[in-house]
Amino acid sequence: MESLDLLLAAHRAYLLGWNVGAAGGPDLLTYRSEVPHAPLNGVLRVAGRDPRDALAEARDRLDGAPRVWWAGPDSDAGSADALVSLGAVPVADLPIMTAPIDRVAVTPTPAGLDIAEATAMDEFVSAYARVSGIPAEGVVTAVEREKGFTGDGTVIRLAGRLDDGSIAATAVAWLSHGLVTLYYVGTQPAHRRQGIATAMTRAALDRAREEGVRVAALTATAAGEPVYDRMGFRTVGTFRLLSF
Repeated sequence: MESLDLLLAAHRAYLLGWNVGAAGGPDLLTYRSEVPHAPLNGVLRVAGRDPRDALAEARDRLDGAPRVWWAGPDSDAGSADALVSLGAVPVADLPIMTAPIDRVAVTPTPAGLDIAEATAMDEFVSAYARVSGIPAEGVVTAVEREKGFTGDGTVIRLAGRLDDGSIAATAVAWLSHGLVTLYYVGTQPAHRRQGIATAMTRAALDRAREEGVRVAALTATAAGEPVYDRMGFRTVGTFRLLSF
């Protein structure tokens, strides 16, 4: 199994691919996409900084943007509690999960679903925006960021289409640091509870394996954690997500 350091480095690399602002140094690493969606603007890590000073600088860099603070294993111990004491608000505890691709359960693709790489960014981003909470007014900017993505790795964007051509589900496979990290795995509300998200996950892993990748990682939501656990993923760390 890959080290937690590599998983965290891959996660940072993906979100930095959205950045159009000042990222700063490793002691206070930030990203700013200008998309009005908090997970696409924020702090990736803090190390060796006074929490009060770090919070003030992060607020200055990200002023005007909805944002989050990823307080994870690559940040100073106790940083999340220190930030909360300074006024940051806990949002969620997100498990960091990983699995060898060859040990993830093989699942059938539901009938009527065709999974292929997406080529039309407007349509693809609009589909995952509806599931992830990106507001309608942020879609144009999100499309621009997807088209101009500059992360240190390879992005594979998958769309699950129904017989009528509509996108029922999406998944983004991020190949970086020797593993694949999954983002935007989501199903449109009308098509949930049919095994589609599981099929999208499996398709993303199969695509990564074709590129020689053997380990998968993701950050799960509360709803997604039991699904990934059943597939064979295991929790190796936690992000405490804060707003500030």
